[in-house]
Amino acid sequence: MDPQLLALLVLGGASLLLVLRVPIAYCLGLAACLGLLLFFSWRPGGDPDFARGLVPTLSILGSTTFGFVHNFELSMIPLFIGLGHVAYQARITTDLFDALQVWTARLPGGLAIASVLGCGGFSAITGSSVACASAMGRIAVPEMLRHGYKPTLATGSVAAGGTLGSLIPPSLLFVIYAIFTDQSVKNLFLAGILPGALSLAGYVATIVVWAKLQPSVAPRPALAFTAAERRAALGKLWPVGLLLLVIVGGIYLGVFTPTEAAAVSLSVAILIGLARRHLTWTGMAEALSVTVRQTAMIFVIAMGAKLFVSFISLTRVTPAALEWLQGTGADPALVVLGIVVFYVVIGMFLDSIGILVLTLPFMVPLVEGYGFDLVWFGVVVVKLLEIGLITPPIGLNVFVIKACTPDNVGLEQIFRGVALFLLLDLVVLAAILLIPGLSLWIPAMAL
Repeated sequence: MDPQLLALLVLGGASLLLVLRVPIAYCLGLAACLGLLLFFSWRPGGDPDFARGLVPTLSILGSTTFGFVHNFELSMIPLFIGLGHVAYQARITTDLFDALQVWTARLPGGLAIASVLGCGGFSAITGSSVACASAMGRIAVPEMLRHGYKPTLATGSVAAGGTLGSLIPPSLLFVIYAIFTDQSVKNLFLAGILPGALSLAGYVATIVVWAKLQPSVAPRPALAFTAAERRAALGKLWPVGLLLLVIVGGIYLGVFTPTEAAAVSLSVAILIGLARRHLTWTGMAEALSVTVRQTAMIFVIAMGAKLFVSFISLTRVTPAALEWLQGTGADPALVVLGIVVFYVVIGMFLDSIGILVLTLPFMVPLVEGYGFDLVWFGVVVVKLLEIGLITPPIGLNVFVIKACTPDNVGLEQIFRGVALFLLLDLVVLAAILLIPGLSLWIPAMAL
């Protein structure tokens, strides 16, 4: 069988399984195994011989999965996931929101601003958007509803703010992208700083404008804090500040590698929780249990994707597609626009990790062929995946926030709430696309 035709048939089969709601790890793994077996068994112009194809297929299955799991950089994933859950159990995230609440209470939409800033701070000490949305949703959404905030703003601000966990370093998506594209995790982390800060500032501006134009969505609570209370609130921020210093400062200054920063920051978070007597044995066990489950899910998906990448590479379908596209004389700007539209559409239906591992085997050679910087492209892709987290009908962060709200708050209200933030995301995406320096300036300064 022609290898490129085989690749298209296998990709179609995997897509059909996805439509049937088969978990993406099984889709990719099954498609890759079948594709490899057919590739080695059915040579062009000959008859299939499955006994001949079984040995190389099993060899690739064993070597690929073993080599992937023994990738040192993968150890960052459980460490950063664990950091986020330990920080929540140790009340570090709760103290962060409480402190920000004191300083923003009198601003238009002050509690929503505190929620978004809290999401930004939480994102800077963990790499998971879902963990960020879940933790801040349980803390901030009930507080805003209690103070009379409309559900659209209360839920929309946290759902959108939670997406910052994808872009603000450390980001699990950047780690996975780096492994699949052989890029520097450190450079990708640094590249996400300015776009992440721009997204955070845009969310705050959106809340202020919304609250000024429609004061009823964010009543100003009758809260008055003294100077002493403000100083005391600042004192609650030192755990987050210390973790930021370890992660961002340590990586930027070259004191730690990203993996070392993950290990040290997790140890520091545990020590902070124990020293302040906020981290109990029950809380620690819960944090570790959730970390193990989420890590296992990510690893299984990634191993299936790695097998699928091996199969796609053997068929050489991607170089053939790139050669055809370049032969058409397509303008690079139109190619990038097509990639953006593709990710926006697919982001409506699949989760971020699934999209990343499914599309990189095709997109990376295409982007490299047109001479685009892969670090810049990584930021673009992660920003697009952020958008997918709040895009209907399968905006994962929206469903996470729904689990934190009363039954009388429907999904349609949350999706309406994220609409303005979604528009802001598109503006930030345009800035990243048109001004590559937003992504590349800090990595260049760190060289």
